[in-house]
Amino acid sequence: MEETKRMGSSSLASCFIFLLLLLPILKFGEGNTEALDESEEKKDPMLIKMVTKIDPKLIVFFTINDLKQGKKLPIYFPKRDPSKSPPLLPKQTPNSIPFSLKNLPQILSSFSFPHASPQAQAIQQSLHQCELKPIKGETKFCATSMESMLAFVTTALATKPPLKLLKTSHLTNSNVHFQNYTFLEAPKQIAVPRLVACHTMPYPFAVYYCHYQEGDNSVLKIALKGDNGDLVDALAICHMDTSQWSPSHPSFRVLNIQPGSVPVCHFFPSDDLVWVPQG
Repeated sequence: MEETKRMGSSSLASCFIFLLLLLPILKFGEGNTEALDESEEKKDPMLIKMVTKIDPKLIVFFTINDLKQGKKLPIYFPKRDPSKSPPLLPKQTPNSIPFSLKNLPQILSSFSFPHASPQAQAIQQSLHQCELKPIKGETKFCATSMESMLAFVTTALATKPPLKLLKTSHLTNSNVHFQNYTFLEAPKQIAVPRLVACHTMPYPFAVYYCHYQEGDNSVLKIALKGDNGDLVDALAICHMDTSQWSPSHPSFRVLNIQPGSVPVCHFFPSDDLVWVPQG
């Protein structure tokens, strides 16, 4: 996602980049309909307070000052059944289907989606986002196959395979999406010269919005334990300079801070893929 050092060029750019963080939370064609588990919500008054003021799906941000063992934070982690996710198709299959807004009628016809259907709206939104010009300092690409994704990643990282894949992993099974999590130990920094983040997009087959952004970022692995016992090996990133971000960026509202005041961090959902050089 992700947020960047130069997001102040426009409010639209910042909202667009933030939407990519939420896209994995949306089920294809259904919209943002997941409900909180009320029994979990009632366990902690702080959660209730935050839910009444801010959409809980925005509660993925934190500050660098939170990076310490024993810290407790409310966090939203979407959880989906991989078997119900759109498949990642062989390269030749997506290449046989147009992937552009100008061919939207043909695409909808290929999948038998009515023009006014939620699925059609999701397809149109994803195509629009993929065709937007990158913001300053960003290199982007929408991958419709693993082959095209790896080709972009190796070029962006200026390296050859093998590559290392980093992800958030849920170590326990639970249907709870939003609860308090405690840092079980001090976060571990992953030393990488650069990274490419790939975010899932709502589409009939697997599409990833992959991008590389110039900037000073810190990649972290954080061991978390939820109030209900959930264990998560979470991947996070801290953007060290937010002085050029748009003041309307949602992270500032969530954290009640100003641009450039402190580094802003966020967790990656488990569907995101983060590629880094092997060594």
